[in-house]
Amino acid sequence: MGADFIRELQTAINTGKVVLGSRRTIKLLSTGKAKLVILAKNAPTIVAEEIKYKAKISNTPLYVFEGSSKDLGAACNKPFFVSAIAVIDEGESGLLDLVKGQA
Repeated sequence: MGADFIRELQTAINTGKVVLGSRRTIKLLSTGKAKLVILAKNAPTIVAEEIKYKAKISNTPLYVFEGSSKDLGAACNKPFFVSAIAVIDEGESGLLDLVKGQA
């Protein structure tokens, strides 16, 4: 998935509404506002379990990013680690379709 995923993620960040961070992602899952959750492969176990659980009960698609949280941060053009992302509005990207095609 690599380059296509990163390009669509950056488009979603630039044209839509995307929230970075596990605490904010969990909050959005609890309120049902997230349309998609992206989780770094190396996210802390307790955080990953809570996000997976909340995504399942809220029926929100979950995509596990194959890279580390450092790689996910870099994919977002951020100089910090990002272990989770909630997509509220994908904007002009085809991120939801791309992820659904991989599921």
